[in-house]
Amino acid sequence: MLKNAFLTLLSLALAIGLGGGSVWYALNAQDGVGAIRIGQWTAFPDIGTQGADPYSKARVAREGVLALGRAEGLSFVAERDEAGEPLKRQCAYTIEGGYPTARFWTLYAADQSLGVIDTGKPRPAALQSYDVLRKPDNMVSISVGNRPAPGNWLLTTGFGKMYFVLTFYDTPIASSTGLSDVTLPRILKAGCNA
Repeated sequence: MLKNAFLTLLSLALAIGLGGGSVWYALNAQDGVGAIRIGQWTAFPDIGTQGADPYSKARVAREGVLALGRAEGLSFVAERDEAGEPLKRQCAYTIEGGYPTARFWTLYAADQSLGVIDTGKPRPAALQSYDVLRKPDNMVSISVGNRPAPGNWLLTTGFGKMYFVLTFYDTPIASSTGLSDVTLPRILKAGCNA
């Protein structure tokens, strides 16, 4: 009798632990149910719609964010550079390439909660499409790091894991047909401090 009770409790503990662990992983992973990947960038195009999967709805509820609907825009998150290494706040990066058609876009460096990294400086913590310098071929090159750089520069400070969040507003790529021909900028590591 005691053996059956012990085995039942052990089975319940394993089921709850493994079930909870799998949900935690699904909510924290940038890949998964409903995700699309373009280069190093990942997006959840259905996150603000009625057709969103349960994990996307749970992610929005947990983070308390206002999700964009398909007609409003689309956010992409990058957690790795082009070499596949995790992004680190103590490293410098270059984000370069073309940006899809959009009325407006923003780029910022984020912490694990995908909130803007507080630099403690009076410099803006994000860049937006109206303020960047463009090359003659309409490409944009953005330097990211703790040391000033000529041209477009995004300040980051501190140590630890970092993400880049690139959000396009009022864009045709938010529709299901617009994602097929999209190319997003590359993320190249320029070096690290120590």
